[in-house]
Amino acid sequence: MPCMQRSSTPVTGQQQWRRQVLPTLRGTILDIGAGSGVSAALLHPGVAWLALEPSPGRRLAAAVRSRPGSQLLTAPAERIPLEDASIDAVICSTVLCSVADPALTLTETIRVLRPGGVLVFYEHVAAAPGSTAHRIQRLASPLTRLLDHGCDPCRDTADMINRAGFSSVHLETLRINNVLGRLAPVIHGYAER
Repeated sequence: MPCMQRSSTPVTGQQQWRRQVLPTLRGTILDIGAGSGVSAALLHPGVAWLALEPSPGRRLAAAVRSRPGSQLLTAPAERIPLEDASIDAVICSTVLCSVADPALTLTETIRVLRPGGVLVFYEHVAAAPGSTAHRIQRLASPLTRLLDHGCDPCRDTADMINRAGFSSVHLETLRINNVLGRLAPVIHGYAER
């Protein structure tokens, strides 16, 4: 992959995933749902970081100002304000659970990625249908959507990524070793355009 180097260290959590994956990205990087801007400090100094957030806060604005060549894009993930094939890599970390239309977000991601570009992702996903964890996720969904930025823990994000139209998808499912980890499986990996 031209914009990412692979690591053989197993991922055990979101912070480790960020520390392991984000420094390997090169070129122009779109951070979907950039939140407070935690990615800024982990990216290689030479990358151009575009932070996409529909309602940016002060911490994100400060993170963008702290990185030369960075830009804040105030827009939803379903309408990315960028040219076709203009991005080398897209970061998507615990975002697809809360966007209004994850399928459209993935379509937009493919549209802005250059041929050979890559989506790197770390997302929590629905537990296996029929499991106790899935039943708890379903019961909690109305509350999490209300209190956690629209998060829907019952989305089958792995299937959405696999069906989005990437040329290849490499993903791994993790079970984080805590109470919430047993209720919310996590996937991580990358998808190439």
